[in-house]
Amino acid sequence: MGTMNVSLPDELKEFVDEQVAERGYGTVSEYVRELIRKDKDKNRLRSLLLEGATSAPSGAADEAYFEGLRDYIRRHTAK
Repeated sequence: MGTMNVSLPDELKEFVDEQVAERGYGTVSEYVRELIRKDKDKNRLRSLLLEGATSAPSGAADEAYFEGLRDYIRRHTAK
């Protein structure tokens, strides 16, 4: 695993230390890794949303469509 050193002003360092203590992270590195993962997820979601927004509609979003989504969610969360 690579090593990266980051310099923070005291105010940000105090904030990071508080987040680590209050949110149950074992180390600052765990906290930073979680922030990076969330940012990657956010960027992936943004890409998917933009891709969907620019694609042609595949069908009507009517009551049957939403009922199908609800059924899908019920089947996959009941496990």
